[in-house]
Amino acid sequence: MARFVSLAAGAVLLFAGGAAFAQSAKLTDPQIAHIAYTAGVVDIAAANQALKKTSNPQVKAFAEDMVRDHTSVNDKALALCKELGVTPEDNDTSKSIAKQGEEERAKLESLSGAAFDKAYAENEVKYHHMVNTALENTLIPNASNPKLKSLLETGLKIFKGHEEHAKTLAASLK
Repeated sequence: MARFVSLAAGAVLLFAGGAAFAQSAKLTDPQIAHIAYTAGVVDIAAANQALKKTSNPQVKAFAEDMVRDHTSVNDKALALCKELGVTPEDNDTSKSIAKQGEEERAKLESLSGAAFDKAYAENEVKYHHMVNTALENTLIPNASNPKLKSLLETGLKIFKGHEEHAKTLAASLK
């Protein structure tokens, strides 16, 4: 988990307005769309892993919420891309997010019971914080298309709720 947090912190730095990545290369709307979509896919995969591994009803309910909400936002993003005739563009940031997600799921796979539940919930706090920071500081401000910007803003509201829910869940687990 420490490695994921370090990688996540690095991703936050990439997203934060003052980072070299953000300054040297402005993200395009297709890249922003792919980053946001990838972040959702990563969280859906983590939630599906939790649904398979947990027997805790609170963790299960949280994971179900993550699958439902992130799938909904991703479906809306794909519909918007289709409407606008835009193809989401893979990029170094979206590749890094996907890789980090795979690494974290591999680490969580070795855990079970209460240890899994706690690690999953704590990761969800950190992950949502990273995504929310990226949305606020980089993705939303750099989005050119008003419909994309609006979708990202709606996602941010939902994902801030996820972060708070994850904090409450993590604090309740031993």
